[in-house]
Amino acid sequence: MSGLESLYQELILDHSKRPHGKGLGEDAGRVASSHQRNPICGDEITLRVRVTDDGSQVSELTWDGAGCSISQASASMLASLVDEEGGMPRAEASILIDGFREALRSRGELALDEEVFGDAAALSGVSKFTARVKCAMLAWVAFEDALARA
Repeated sequence: MSGLESLYQELILDHSKRPHGKGLGEDAGRVASSHQRNPICGDEITLRVRVTDDGSQVSELTWDGAGCSISQASASMLASLVDEEGGMPRAEASILIDGFREALRSRGELALDEEVFGDAAALSGVSKFTARVKCAMLAWVAFEDALARA
């Protein structure tokens, strides 16, 4: 295992052990949620987004769930990414989701840009393992669904 792969593995384990944004926030204001489940492995995520009154900005992302370290780390990384920005324009969130999906479906051909995806770039290697892609995508699918409901 290369030094970079080892670092990425540590980052995934760290996020799964000490998750960011875990624990559903208050159900007040303009909030939408989505529950997603991977029936193959049993991973589950409930993700809640709070958007601004005009709906143009994601102001908060919280989640709760159970599953493998990849699904839990991915949710944590997504929450951290939204939180780092202090929120995120809705249009930017959609672009981010599409880029993540494209990279994860590339079977290792596309790497996630660390400048754009932060810690979630560590999940680039998951794209080489088809069975694990759904684990990494679970929170991102929930985010996309919650945004559609908001």
